Order: sequence, then structure tokens, then C-alpha cells
Amino acid sequence: MYKKRTIIISNRLPIRIEKQEGELKFIPSEGGLATGLGSIYKKENNIWIGWPGYIPESEEEKQIIKEKLKDLNLIPVFLTEEQIEGYYEGFSNEVLWPIFHYRLSYAVYRQENWQYYKEVNQTFCDTIRAQQPDARDEIWIHDYQLMLLPKLIRQNDEKISIGYFQHIPFPPDEIFRCIPWRNELLEGLLGADLIAFHTYNDTQHFLSACTHIIGLTIKNNSLQVGDRSVYVEVFPMGIDYHKFSVLAESPEVHDLGKSIKEQYQNRKIILSIDRLDYSKGILERLHAFEHFLINWPEYENEVVLYMLVVPSRDTVPQYKLLRDEIDRMAGHINAVYGTNEWTPIAYYYNTYPVEQLSALYTTADICLVTSLRDGMNLVCKEYIASKENRLGVLILSELAGASKELLDAIQVNPNAIDEISRAIAQALQMPVEEQRTRMDANIEIVKKFNINHWVKVFFNRLREIKTIQKNEMSRKVRDEIRETIFSAYQNSKKRLFFLDYDGTLIGFHKDADAAAPTTGLYSILEKLQSDDANQIVIISGRPRETLERWFGGKDYFLVAEHGAWTNYPAHQWIPRSQLSTRWKIPVKHIMSKFANLTAGASVEEKTYSLAWHYRKAQQGLGQLRSQELVDALRYLIPHHGLQLLQGDKVIEVKNGEVNKGMAALEIVNDYNPDFIFAIGDDVTDEDMFIELPTNAFTVKVGNKKSEAQFYVENQEDAVRLIHYFVEQIESQPQESTLNIKQ
Repeated sequence: MYKKRTIIISNRLPIRIEKQEGELKFIPSEGGLATGLGSIYKKENNIWIGWPGYIPESEEEKQIIKEKLKDLNLIPVFLTEEQIEGYYEGFSNEVLWPIFHYRLSYAVYRQENWQYYKEVNQTFCDTIRAQQPDARDEIWIHDYQLMLLPKLIRQNDEKISIGYFQHIPFPPDEIFRCIPWRNELLEGLLGADLIAFHTYNDTQHFLSACTHIIGLTIKNNSLQVGDRSVYVEVFPMGIDYHKFSVLAESPEVHDLGKSIKEQYQNRKIILSIDRLDYSKGILERLHAFEHFLINWPEYENEVVLYMLVVPSRDTVPQYKLLRDEIDRMAGHINAVYGTNEWTPIAYYYNTYPVEQLSALYTTADICLVTSLRDGMNLVCKEYIASKENRLGVLILSELAGASKELLDAIQVNPNAIDEISRAIAQALQMPVEEQRTRMDANIEIVKKFNINHWVKVFFNRLREIKTIQKNEMSRKVRDEIRETIFSAYQNSKKRLFFLDYDGTLIGFHKDADAAAPTTGLYSILEKLQSDDANQIVIISGRPRETLERWFGGKDYFLVAEHGAWTNYPAHQWIPRSQLSTRWKIPVKHIMSKFANLTAGASVEEKTYSLAWHYRKAQQGLGQLRSQELVDALRYLIPHHGLQLLQGDKVIEVKNGEVNKGMAALEIVNDYNPDFIFAIGDDVTDEDMFIELPTNAFTVKVGNKKSEAQFYVENQEDAVRLIHYFVEQIESQPQESTLNIKQ
């Protein structure tokens, strides 16, 4: 019996390999991700795939590494120096990192680096494929270095569960648009079933990019990609709360903390811990501290800014320059404001073991986090977890993802130097009771939304999504469903085909008049109608004049304006009687007002309805104005007995007594067919799906929530399905049949 696996994939494995004195050393990571996912990848036959951080010097070394890592449930992806330079240092850190952190001027677009990025993502995919994943397995891909991987895996298996989590921010679509390969990156991510970010803002930026760059439609928090619903969620990452809480109480950490306090003569310690990066706001923090020393001179010799900068990419010119600036600024402040007894800044450029970090957290009176842009920032959460039985104040940048959760921190704009300096003074002067109240509120959040909770909710949601997709797929018109429909078709003698027009028989156009029937469509309809047992009814929201121009003189029956006009049964147009149109005056006034505010919007007047079209309007603006219009019309709708319909780039208001369902049912009751087929894409077609008899075959165009029994993926598939009936007619022997119409 097959046992499903969880396959975790990230740029780096939770272990790094170093060669010391000719011997390979395997050093476990103490990072939050490794800790949180340890409970998964170490279990049973689960695995973690990633780069081991080392380039083997020989095939023999490569085999030694593979065997050692295999015992730890780890699968290495070996990369060359050129690949690391092009894919990681080049594309990932010279394009994606600066763009995602809003530093457009730092981005360097090199075609060769993009090729390396594609090549390495494919290498990861090949490594996964070698593990022979099953459709029952679950794959969780981590971060921006592997944005193409979800689609690459999806190409090999449509049904497999794929989740993706982005640990860094996602920028607004206008910034993301600057990347020359933005479409490929978005399409790569959309191979996943679940795409998650730390904050709501990041999800909205991603959804907007999908809408404005590749033209997808958002429905709540999901996107329709082919016949799959892809969901975009907010799952802020937590830390191992228990680990830091227990560490803080350990004798070793207690002794280290005591020595730190003694070293700095019991001064107030302001703690700053960051990886060397321009997104962390380190220089701005130093300027703010200098501003504080100038404006609050009473704290001279009373405080120390303990600044730990963890080495990172310091061979890259921008990072080397940043480090030089930090060194210079810290030296300047110590030289100008320090004394023989007091050095204002204790600056360390180093990596500390977790026990040393814990000691700093427990002893620090203030934790100062001033990121200019941060996906989450786990330092502030580790500080809070270390303060369960201690006092302390967190000053947190409002541009760090953690600020959306830790609302009781003192939140600051990291670019506002005076605001940060005031926050330092506020923290130093904060009463004990307020410190405890704020810290307890933050502890409650960090404790509950810990790393294990994060992992659990992600996988729970991924499994829910796969169930939703499975249910959706059961409604899709595949071969067996198509054969069921056609079997009923063959066993019937009097058939009605209700065919919506826009979005079903023909694709949408920005210019509505350009959506005229094609020669190919005319041919399909003529052949379908040619069987004497078949009768076509084109049922549309179009004005009767338009339908008459396109289909007048044909044998089809026509229903216009959602049922306000019909030419059934004598091919003569007749309106529904006694319908008032007095409501059109105030509604048209409101619609015209919004059309005048929105370039590309227009008002279409029909006999018994008004439509506000915004297909030509700027995408985001059109959507916004349409919602404002709906709100403006709401009070008129019940007063006049009207119905408001929100279609595809159109808002339509019509008489409540008129709908496609009533019009279709009247024809069915009089015509008395033994086979009914109805297909449409719009909200107006839902009335038809509801009113038609239960034995009717109803099909929705697009995988949206619908009363229809089945769905096809798009308008092209709708025409192909209708053409399927034509193919069967053409394949039958030509013989005389009894005309049973009417």
C-alpha cells in the first residue's frame, strides 16, 4: 500500500556542509524554518530537497554526501559555481531581492542570469522527478529562488498537491512589472494549488499582478488557472516559541545574561540584530540613535546600543559599501558622543550561537527593529518569546510583516528618524505596568501562532483546496460526461438547444459590436439546426435589433434582452407586456454620471434594461467604479422592483419580472422537448439553469460557482462541445427524417 509523502523543497537544506582539515562536516541549521519543518521531513519516508551549500570536489565526495544526507531524509541538489553565481547571486539577489524590497535602482537584468535561474529550477524539478512523486504526495516549495518550480512540477502531474510559500515581501504590480520575465515568474508560481505570504498586503499585490499583468480574474482569494482554482492565502510564519522560552530560563543563558549586564555596567541595553542587508534600515537606525543622543542628553552614559550585524553577501559591491557605511557611522557616533567610561554603540559584525542570542534577548531592555521592508522579521518574535517572565519593550517598523500581528509594540516609520528617536525615549520611560501589558499581549500572539501552528494551518488549507478542486473537476465535461449527454441526445426525438451568445458562442471584445458571428460559428449553427429533430434558441442579453441583424431569417428562435423580447413561436418579435420603464430615468442618470467619471465606460440602453459597460476602462479603475455604481444603485433596485446583474465587465439593471429562466421555461412548456441542452457563461444564465427541468443538461462556461450541472473551461471549449453534436450529425448516414419541429 502506497504511503503518501511530504516533500519539502527550498534553496538550502537545513544542514550545511563544510570541509575542515580535509574532512566533511555536516552542521545542522538552527533557523526557524529548519526547526518548524523538522517534525515533518524527519518522519517516515518524507524528504527535504535543496542545495547543501557545498560544491563536491569529486564524484566520490558527491556519493559520500548523498549517503550521509539520505540517512537524514535529505536529498541534495548539486550546483556548479557558475550556476550559484548566475542563479543565486545573480538573478535571485540582483533582480528578485531588490525588486521585492522596492529597490528598483539596485536591480541588474542580465539575460544569462535568467537562463541560469531557469536551468537551476529545472535541475530541482529533475531531482524531484527522480524521487518518483505520486499524485497522493504533498510538495511544499519555499521562497523566491524557486518561483518557476511549481509549474515545472505541475507539467509532470496535474493532480499532485503543490504549495508555495514566499518568505519575503511581494511588491505592487507596477514595481513587479519592471522585471522583463515577470509573466514567466507569475505563471511559474501559478503551478501551485496554494500560494501563501506573510501579510494581507503581499497577497493583494500578488493578485493584482496576476490581474494586471497576465489578465486573470480574481474571485475572493482565488484565481482560475485552466481548470484549477489556485488559492492565495495569508499565513504569517511563527517561531519555535517553546525553544526560546525554555532557553531563556536555562542556567547557561542566565549566566551569559548576567555577564552581559556586568560588562555594560547595568546600563539600559537597546538591542539591534540584523543580517547585513539594505532592507534592514541599519543606517537609518544609527541616524535615529544619534538624534536620540542629541535630543535626550540626560541618557548620556545610561544606554548602550548593542548592534549585532550578521555577515551576508559582503563580497557584493552594494553590501560591501553598506558595511563600510555602517562601520563609519558607528565609529562617528562613538567618537563624537562617547567618553572614556562609555561607548554608546557596541558594534559586532559576527555570527552568534543561539545561546548567546538568547542571553541578549533576556537582558535587552529594548529591541529595536527598523526594517525598511521585511517579509516577517523573526528577531522581534524571538525577543518576545524570551520575555515571558521579564520586562522589555519592542520598537517595531510598521514596514515589517510582524507589525501586522504585534500590534502592542511601539510601531514606527523606519524612515522617520525623529519618530524612532522619540520611540526610544518612550520605551526608556515606559512604566512597568505598561511594559507588562504590552509584552503579555504580544506573547499571546507569538505563543499561539508559533512555527508548528504555521505548518499545520498551511497543510490543512492545502488539503481543503485539493478537495475543492476534486469536487470541481467532477463537474468538468470530460469524455464520460460528454458521452452521457450524447447518449441522451441519440435517444431523443425532439431537442432544444438554449445557447447564450457573448462569452459562449463568441469571445468577448472590448468593442461589443466587433463580437459579430464568424463564418465558422454560422457553419456550426447551421449544421446543428440541419437535423430536423434539433431546434436552436439563442438566448442573450443583446438588443433584439442586434440579434435580428445577425440571425434574422434563420430557423433559430431568438430571445433578446434576457427575455424581454422573443420571436417564439412565429419568428415575430413580441415584448413581455405591461412592463414599466419609468425607472430608467433615475438609473440612467446615475450610470451616465459614473460613465463620465470613467474613461472607457459607456451606457447601453435596451428596451427594458440599462447596461453600464467597462470593458474598455483601465482594469483596476473600472472595477472600483463598478462597485461604486452598484452601491449608488442599491436604494433604487427594491423601490422599482428591479434586478441588478454583475456580469463580465458589465453592470446591468432590468425589470425584475424579466429573466432568461422565465423565457426559457415558457418555450420548454410550449415546445415539449424530450432533450434540453443549455449553455452560458454569465450570472444571467443562472436563472435559466435554475428554471429548466431537472432532466435538462446545463453547462456553465468557466469553473465558477453555478447552478449548472457541468462546466467547460472556456469559450473555445463551449464551441467545441456544441461542435461535438455537429460531428455526430455529420457521421450519421444521410437519410430522410421526419420533420417533427412544431
